Amino acid sequence: MITAIVLAAGYSRRMGRNKLLLTYKGRPLLAHVVECILAAKVGRVVIVTGFEADLVASTVVGMDVQIVHNPDYEKGMTSTIQTGVAAADGEGYMICLSDMPYISPGEYKVLRNAFRRQYVHDKACIIQPSYDGQIGNPVTFSAAWRSDILENKDPEGCKNIVLRHQENVYRVEMLTPAILQDIDWQDDYDRLSEGI
Repeated sequence: MITAIVLAAGYSRRMGRNKLLLTYKGRPLLAHVVECILAAKVGRVVIVTGFEADLVASTVVGMDVQIVHNPDYEKGMTSTIQTGVAAADGEGYMICLSDMPYISPGEYKVLRNAFRRQYVHDKACIIQPSYDGQIGNPVTFSAAWRSDILENKDPEGCKNIVLRHQENVYRVEMLTPAILQDIDWQDDYDRLSEGI
């Protein structure tokens, strides 16, 4: 089983307001992303909150998710990943960014299935999606990397672990650029809202 860890703790500084609360397809952006992950039946879903935690958590009320709060969210993305991993169980952790609404349930399933296939042969596998040679998200780590993640000192995430262990990295070529597309700026949200 995989635990999908949804990172929902950031400030949205570039947007100027909490982007996870913005409306997309009639519901908050975070709710849309979480619904796609749930529809893919990845496994357990853990949402890690930080900034405006109560407001963010209110967008997923009634969904089959566990919410954990990162009191140290100001320290950066790594502390949020670590909070999620500490609450997770299973064979792997799919690190999902909450501002990537273009990823479909089918694409999450492709990555889930790739992890399941590779895990049989490599209990320390790391699955990275790519499109046209560019690496995207979500990245799935085998639970073999749990202690490395929990002890990671790089505040910007787990790229350093991936770079040090390329022999365990398996890339999955995706059919769309959704795994590269996040919502950081107002222009990104405008394009999303307009369906561009």
